[in-house]
Amino acid sequence: MARIISVANQKGGVGKTTTAINLAAALAVAGEKVLLVDCDPQGNSTTGVGVGKSGDRGTLYHVLLQEATVEQTVVATESEGLWLVPADRNLVGTNLELVDAENREQRLKQALATVADNYQYILIDCPPALDLLTLNALVASDSVLIPIQCEFFALEGISQLLDTLDRVRDNVNAKLRVEGVLLTMYDDRTNLTRQVEADLRDFFGGEVFKTVIPRTVRLAEAPSFGKPIVAYDPRSRGAEAYSELAKEILAHGERSRTDSAQSAG
Repeated sequence: MARIISVANQKGGVGKTTTAINLAAALAVAGEKVLLVDCDPQGNSTTGVGVGKSGDRGTLYHVLLQEATVEQTVVATESEGLWLVPADRNLVGTNLELVDAENREQRLKQALATVADNYQYILIDCPPALDLLTLNALVASDSVLIPIQCEFFALEGISQLLDTLDRVRDNVNAKLRVEGVLLTMYDDRTNLTRQVEADLRDFFGGEVFKTVIPRTVRLAEAPSFGKPIVAYDPRSRGAEAYSELAKEILAHGERSRTDSAQSAG
């Protein structure tokens, strides 16, 4: 059964899609079977793993409208062990088309349940908004990974996201937890970055990943070539960082399985 992790932050420009793509690829390199679900109408995760936007291909839009199954829309990527449910701009229509639908916030959970046994990890790249698409992702997920850029307004809006997580737990997904907070676009040459890191670690405590994602040119270049950083430049600082993050995620998974086994016993 796959562990399902949403990568979410309603603030744009924090490295959310970069993290979804590169963590998914790093987990695949580590030998896991991974499904990346592009839940953002911008479709950047789709192009970022080298999959073109084709008008005649089924996407997450068709899955949420129950016009296609996940299995019918899954696309193999060039990265071994990594598959994709693509998205395109049609996806923005779901917020309107599902507004009166029954169990509208459960659509993605129900769809992913049909393929959960086929993968070890399912990563969902959420849009930069707390809308119906993000709600579907949170309801479907075991946990949420929150990327935060190391900048002056880093904590701005996070309280809103945490409130949303609390409401989701209270109403539709009691098991939802924070996978971790990830510091992105990290530049240790600046005092501001170090101060923001200190503030975030003080605020979130042990929920902040030990791994930080550096601000690098190679990491920014990789999506334009349709490749994760581990394929584009596997020896770069960005590739090393996401490989370390994957190790932390795998360690979390081992602890979760151990805790579950002990609870069952």
